[in-house]
Amino acid sequence: IGVGLVGFGLFFLLFGILLYFDSVLLAFGNLLFLSGLVFIIGFRRTFTFFFQRPKLKGTSFFFGGLVVVLLRWPILGMLLEAYGFVCLFR
Repeated sequence: IGVGLVGFGLFFLLFGILLYFDSVLLAFGNLLFLSGLVFIIGFRRTFTFFFQRPKLKGTSFFFGGLVVVLLRWPILGMLLEAYGFVCLFR
């Protein structure tokens, strides 16, 4: 179930970007991706990954970008998410 959710999340993210940053598709893709991640590695490990002390800056930008996309500012939200993603996985 988790791999399918992550796959559909990535598909909707890509499709949302190809359709000139459609905010509904991007928001749906983000939510599917995060729920799939929870199904794959578990709630506790997902929570501890995102809320480690050195990764709080990346987490705040990533989730802030998610909120901005949900508020229908897709380009700014995706930029914030991308910066948060880079900070989380460097």
